[in-house]
Amino acid sequence: MAFVKFNPWWEFENLTKEFDKMFKTVSNPETRPRVEFGGFKPRVDIQEDEKNIYFDIEVPGVKKDEVKVSVDEDNILTIKGEKKFEKKNDIKVCCRSERTFGDFERSFQLPDIASADKIEAKYENGMLYLSVPKLEPVKPKEKTVEIK
Repeated sequence: MAFVKFNPWWEFENLTKEFDKMFKTVSNPETRPRVEFGGFKPRVDIQEDEKNIYFDIEVPGVKKDEVKVSVDEDNILTIKGEKKFEKKNDIKVCCRSERTFGDFERSFQLPDIASADKIEAKYENGMLYLSVPKLEPVKPKEKTVEIK
């Protein structure tokens, strides 16, 4: 039978190694949990044709009733809402989260030819579609002058 001499420092050294390994895992940017709030900014495409200006706004994960569209007296179109973070109760540790959450607001100055009263909005599959009709250009009134 072989005898192994007990050395209490070996156990302390093993404990220290395990603690270092755990600390390196937690502090490593690749394995550290990342959840960002307040960084969500919907992407917007704006296009126009002769009759309308079109806004295509990406709002994935945001419910239709959590988005508000308004136009103020200065003709500024504003889209507001919140992309909420929903924690799953059965998950104990977050390994990686690259999505952003939080309140958002985007504003756009509409041109004077935009008819803010007739904006149409449609929400479909995480996309908000706005159609802003353009006003018909006012044709100058012409009066014929009789030549004598």
